Amino acid sequence: MSGYILRRMLFMIPTLLGIMLINFAIIQFAPGGPVEQMISQLSGDHGSVVSRVTGGMGGEVQSEPSEYRGAQGLDPAFIKDLEKQFGFDKPAHERFLKMLGDYLTFDFGESYFRSIEVIDLIAEKLPVSISLGLWTTLLSYLVSIPLGIRKAVHDGSRFDVATSFLVVVGYAIPGFLFGILLIVLFAGGSFFSVFPLRGLTSDNFDDLSLLGQVADYFWHIALPVLAMSISGFATLTLLTKNSFLDEISKQYVVTARAKGLSESKVLYGHVFRNAMLIVIAGFPAAFVSLFFTGSLLIETIFSLDGLGLLAFEAALQRDYPVVFATLFIFSIIGLVMGLITDLTYMFVDPRIDFESREVG
Repeated sequence: MSGYILRRMLFMIPTLLGIMLINFAIIQFAPGGPVEQMISQLSGDHGSVVSRVTGGMGGEVQSEPSEYRGAQGLDPAFIKDLEKQFGFDKPAHERFLKMLGDYLTFDFGESYFRSIEVIDLIAEKLPVSISLGLWTTLLSYLVSIPLGIRKAVHDGSRFDVATSFLVVVGYAIPGFLFGILLIVLFAGGSFFSVFPLRGLTSDNFDDLSLLGQVADYFWHIALPVLAMSISGFATLTLLTKNSFLDEISKQYVVTARAKGLSESKVLYGHVFRNAMLIVIAGFPAAFVSLFFTGSLLIETIFSLDGLGLLAFEAALQRDYPVVFATLFIFSIIGLVMGLITDLTYMFVDPRIDFESREVG
């Protein structure tokens, strides 16, 4: 098993390199880069960049046609300074190799527009994203798996029909709309003011006792996690139910029952480990999705400043150090979660042997 883990970890290196290379190449063709963003900001702040860069001298600067939109009439030296500031005075392949070299030491550079080290910026936003992703995934699995198993065992019963209605409603309601409903009902909207509307902790968090800090943390995170869990809970419940129904109808289950094994022994000793494989297979994608893309609207609605919102704003601003740093981190998380999934496969069903398989 140790040999398989080592091969998987080595395989992560070219995979991560390919992800970064493809996205870096795509970025080179994206319009409105950081130089254009800076020119646009200066134009908006001061009305005329020309007067700013000419030092108040009369007349317009005679400049050559520029490749940057909005740079007409600007001093070419000023454009060169901007290119040097953002590292665009070097060829693309040199910038990419330098980025990889820096990332080996987790040096992500400084944000173009926030004047802060990217690693510090990510560390500041990480607790929000970890909180949303971890507790949402945990809540979804703790509720959905037992519910899906019970629905499969009692397929067609009143319990199955009643809970199916709740599952369908949960699947149909987008998480952000459910979040808005929760705010209206419980966060100072038209009805009750039970939960806070913004932030991960209260202003007096440091003054609270340990028990008070834990309670305050879950008090703030309750509504966002519930809003994010709604659609994932429905999907996972149906996936678990269908997987168990498929396994229950197989011949080995009939044989186990014919041998006189109890229903619980058949269900949890034989069916469970086979049925859960398909559920486990979707865990990495579900976790990474909740950790990043799935939290964007929820972070916005509940005023939570996490990595999802950070990456989105960085993409809009063409803040490339932040964009690539978040991409790098989430890629590593996804690859590691894939390895953890394989190890979980072996824990659930020891018959699976990845050691004899080639990594691919």
